[in-house]
Amino acid sequence: MTELKIINHQDLRDWANELFKKNSFNMVDVSSKKQTFRRALASGSIRVGREVLDLIKTNQMPKGDPLALAEVSAVLGVKKTSELIPLCHPLPIDHTATKIVINEKEDLLEVFCVVSAVAKTGVEMEAIMGVNAALITIYDLCKIVNPYLEINNVKLLIKEGGKTGIWKNPDGLPSFLNDIF
Repeated sequence: MTELKIINHQDLRDWANELFKKNSFNMVDVSSKKQTFRRALASGSIRVGREVLDLIKTNQMPKGDPLALAEVSAVLGVKKTSELIPLCHPLPIDHTATKIVINEKEDLLEVFCVVSAVAKTGVEMEAIMGVNAALITIYDLCKIVNPYLEINNVKLLIKEGGKTGIWKNPDGLPSFLNDIF
């Protein structure tokens, strides 16, 4: 029988790095990181036009209430993020909430999605995916009335947790968040 070679932890790590470093895509190794509370808030908007806003406010949209369905879609987007973004870690989501604000001045809907988890990596992509899922759902339900819809300004507003603590978007926050953060 051949003698077995005892491999220490460092040898194993070097072997793995050598084998896989040629691959151009790598999920970040978070195995040695500690779990901490993580939270992220993202936003985006969709310009729908006056006619669509009026129909939404009077609950007369042909396919149903786009705001209610968009909130459900945001939850699904958050939960499915790691299935849609190849290098995203699947995370145990502890909470998510979505708020859609009607901006009558600019004939648009503003979507805000917050996500939190106790995890080894952040929940920024989950918050951004929640916003995108909501916006695309609104697009789908509103295109029958107005096919000229425009999705804009999808961005991370705030994230907290991990080594960096709180990060705020350098472009500033919506005024209603200034008293909170």
